[in-house]
Order: sequence, then structure tokens, then C-alpha cells
Amino acid sequence: QVQLIESGGGLAQAGGSLRLSCAASGRTFSGYALGWFRQAPGKEREFVAVIQWSRSSRYGDSVKGRFTISRDNAKNTVYLQMNSLKPEDTAVYYCAADSSFGRLPVAAGDYSYWGQGTQVTVSS
Repeated sequence: QVQLIESGGGLAQAGGSLRLSCAASGRTFSGYALGWFRQAPGKEREFVAVIQWSRSSRYGDSVKGRFTISRDNAKNTVYLQMNSLKPEDTAVYYCAADSSFGRLPVAAGDYSYWGQGTQVTVSS
């Protein structure tokens, strides 16, 4: 059974930093893209970042230059370092996995597995 478990969410002040982690288990994730999405109240789920097994990556426009995605293939873990946080970054952040080898998908519908989410709140 595939599980994605996020951690590291919490409260931060504007301009501050948080680091999210997502531990994947239940199968081998070689070739899988691991991504982060977020969803604020009343809004659609938004693509944040994705990274492939090769460590190639892609970012949403709203987080470019502030967030960095990375992964530890040996630990099946993906990270999201969030710097220069803004109140508009407040959302539930979800980790997701996609088996499409080599791709960097940005659509939520492309992902097969999802975590439960972790809340990030940024105060002004």
C-alpha cells in the first residue's frame, strides 16, 4: 500500500522559512515524479513544484525563486524548502506521486497517489 506522509507544516511570519518533508513508502519510487500542490480555502488545488528521479524540477510561477524542491532517492523522501514566505502562501500543502517516467507533470489529475496534507500558515 502506497503511503505519502507529509510533515513540517506550521506557522511562520511573512519573510520567514519552513521546510516540508514527504516520506513515501509502499513501493519503489524510481522513475516517479514527486510533487507538491497546495490548496487554500475556497480555491482550487495549485501546482507548486515537482521533481523527477533524475532531480530535474519544475516550479509554479508564484513560488519561483522562493521555494526549492529536492529529493533523497535512497530515503524515498521529497522536501520543499520555502523561503521568503508570504501570507498568500497560506494553504494546505499536499505531496503527490506520479509514475510517468521522465515527465514533470503540473496537473493534479496526473498524479496517482496523494498525502493527507499539512497546513502552512503565514502571518503578516
